[in-house]
Amino acid sequence: MPIVRPLVTDADFKEVLEKQIPIRIFKDNHLVESGGIVIRFTEDTIITQSGVSSLGYHGRDHCEFFEVKG
Repeated sequence: MPIVRPLVTDADFKEVLEKQIPIRIFKDNHLVESGGIVIRFTEDTIITQSGVSSLGYHGRDHCEFFEVKG
């Protein structure tokens, strides 16, 4: 069973970025991305990569982010 931890603070995002831990992203209670890794973050946006040329830009105010360890 995977361990799911919410990501809220800059320290949370820094940890998953450095360790390249996959995350799940929900918007309006719908899963919008799963398995991508954080490649950069700002105070407003989380940038993820889920494939060679697949980048995602997700607003911190509009989405919920979760670390997935399994």
